Amino acid sequence: MPTPDHPNGAPCWIDLLTSDTEKAKAFYGELFGWIFETGDQEKYGGYMTALKNGKSIAGMMQKQEAQAGFPDVWSTYLRTDDARATVKSAAEHGGQVYMEPMDVPEQGSMAMVGDATGASVGIWQPGEMKGYELAAEPGTPAWHELHARDYAKAVQFYQDVFDWETEVLSDSPEFRYTTLGAGDDAKAGIMDASGYLPAGVPASWQIYFAVEDTDAAIEKAVAMGAEVIDGPDDSPFGRLATLADPTGAVFKIVAETQQGAQAAADA
Repeated sequence: MPTPDHPNGAPCWIDLLTSDTEKAKAFYGELFGWIFETGDQEKYGGYMTALKNGKSIAGMMQKQEAQAGFPDVWSTYLRTDDARATVKSAAEHGGQVYMEPMDVPEQGSMAMVGDATGASVGIWQPGEMKGYELAAEPGTPAWHELHARDYAKAVQFYQDVFDWETEVLSDSPEFRYTTLGAGDDAKAGIMDASGYLPAGVPASWQIYFAVEDTDAAIEKAVAMGAEVIDGPDDSPFGRLATLADPTGAVFKIVAETQQGAQAAADA
């Protein structure tokens, strides 16, 4: 499969902040067929890269003491040509700056902000590292989705800060959904989650990983200590489930079904 296209504003990288890197490596290595490389400690602070078939898929980082009170979490990073300008724009449009742009030697520049609805999202200005090199095949990122408490505010934020050109997929009280791009060119989605997010649960970006068989992946994950949060459920886009890994980091899996393939063709 060709290297995924990462236009400005689109998801380009993911990483996991974990309290136990060895447990996480064993879990995701077995579940998705990943192997791991650890970067130079002095340059990259022990940041690890997950590889699938020799291609970069995701990053992983051990939590520091100052982060001990935060849950283990997967993060989505959106591409930009100018991290500093994007962070400035995020603050001007109601966001919060969690981490100012930081240069990663040779690789690029990263930052972390909270959007106008409180969801954390990463920012990546590429240098040598352009982003994940495989997508939408088993063991790789398949989709990125913001579950927003304030749907309209979220859509406006990403239009203003990341120059999203959006398409309304659905606008009914039961299902409101907007995508970055349209049809086969869509790169990410924003869902109105106000009707189902429990009290106290913040808006968040969710990452879907492709699998060959959702039920088989669930069985394997649970045997290794994962928890099923939701599903499995059939949808127009595949068979979905939400899991928490052995240390609590939440992620989603999706396997394309015949129904999903037809929905994609019709989109």
